[in-house]
Amino acid sequence: MSITALRPASGDLATLSLTEAAAALAAGDTTAEALTAACLERIRRHDGRLNSVIWLEEEAALQAARAADQRRARGEATGPLHGIPMAHKDMYYQAGRPCTCGSAIRRDFRPAYTATVITRLEDAGAITMGGLNMAEFAQNPTGHNRHFGDCQNPWRHGAITGGSSSGSGVAVAASFAFMALGSDTGGSIRLPAAACGVTGLKPTQTRISRHGVMPLSFSCDNVGPLARSVRDCAAVMQVIAGHDPRDPTSAREPVPDYTAALTGDLRGLRIGVAQEWFLDEVDDKVHAAFMAALTVLRERGATVQAVTLPMMDQVLAYSAVVSRAEAATIHATWMRDQPGDYAAHLSGRLYPGYALPATHYIEALSRRGPVLRGFAQGVFGQVDLLASPTIAQALPSLDETRIDSGDPEAIRRFGAVSRNTRPFNYLGLPAISVPCGFDGHGAPVGLQLAGRPFGEATLMRATEALQRDTEWHRMRPELEG
Repeated sequence: MSITALRPASGDLATLSLTEAAAALAAGDTTAEALTAACLERIRRHDGRLNSVIWLEEEAALQAARAADQRRARGEATGPLHGIPMAHKDMYYQAGRPCTCGSAIRRDFRPAYTATVITRLEDAGAITMGGLNMAEFAQNPTGHNRHFGDCQNPWRHGAITGGSSSGSGVAVAASFAFMALGSDTGGSIRLPAAACGVTGLKPTQTRISRHGVMPLSFSCDNVGPLARSVRDCAAVMQVIAGHDPRDPTSAREPVPDYTAALTGDLRGLRIGVAQEWFLDEVDDKVHAAFMAALTVLRERGATVQAVTLPMMDQVLAYSAVVSRAEAATIHATWMRDQPGDYAAHLSGRLYPGYALPATHYIEALSRRGPVLRGFAQGVFGQVDLLASPTIAQALPSLDETRIDSGDPEAIRRFGAVSRNTRPFNYLGLPAISVPCGFDGHGAPVGLQLAGRPFGEATLMRATEALQRDTEWHRMRPELEG
């Protein structure tokens, strides 16, 4: 598999970015039916090897595309995503359609209502083609799935895809869909974005409604997009962000004009780099790509300075307590009634949650505000954004991280994958991953930036400026078959 940059001139409509596809539709240069057919054709040709799709409704998607074209012809385009085909991590409820959550337990589940975020996308004209592979109940960072089979990395066969939104990362990278929703409880949007060479945004927790999304951790779950560029993510965020009465935890913070923030001008922007934690045991090739990305940001006007991370011991300890206790609570009935339907590693992560004292969980929740304030004052009192590699190591293989084997080295590698992403979930801070190079084995490297609460526009402003001056986000894997 070689590293190539396939342009729209290649003739394959599916390789366009979302914003390029939307512009082509608006100009009359293509149709929703042609875009959808191109995506479906790529899925038929290549997904047998990549295994990113759990279910697909081809004819329904084509019918929806034809209807979108007819509405456009009548001057009735419904929104900025009108006619854009998408597919999503298979944990978003859609009334009457499958929602397996990557599990045996929900293999035949069909919800009676639709997630708010799906409704908002479809109200803006998007077409939903199907559900994408994922870690079982969104609980691993690698792309393993005992029930539906492991996702395969389109850049390097056998390497992890990142998880738990594994199918979302693969589908966007392989040009099966122009955008895919993921979810992020410890890195599950940013990890597959990094591993598959695409852009993934974890917004501030509460920025996007979680109504109709299978939960993993009430306090750490986030909804967000994976797409080919920052500009694509900005277009999607404009549609899905904002308060939802059906999710009382969703924020009432006004939604800014994300696209207007993409000016390319980074003058006055301060970016911090912490030498501890995020760069511990970093791979040489990953570090070189990370430093090269920082150089581009400097050339765009940003300043880069060293920072010290405060309160990391508390962040990590409390994060583990919260996520384990809440996941154990959500799965309690199934764990009592159907324990054999869980993969061994998932049971192993859930069982400790039942042994946690309630006082530990309450302490972790009550300390969240003070810890966030202390971290924000210590870091964002000095800089605007915090930079790190998304995954510090060169991508390990699926075999090297297969923890059901009980191999201690596999367990260590498995845990190391999400080391740099986990802290921002307990803190609730927004973070983004964009491609910034390749490791020594031909797999992508991701740059992660984290920011202040509701600072998504600043994150996208910085990373879109990087994408103006680099080609990493335009690279497409050369698929076999």
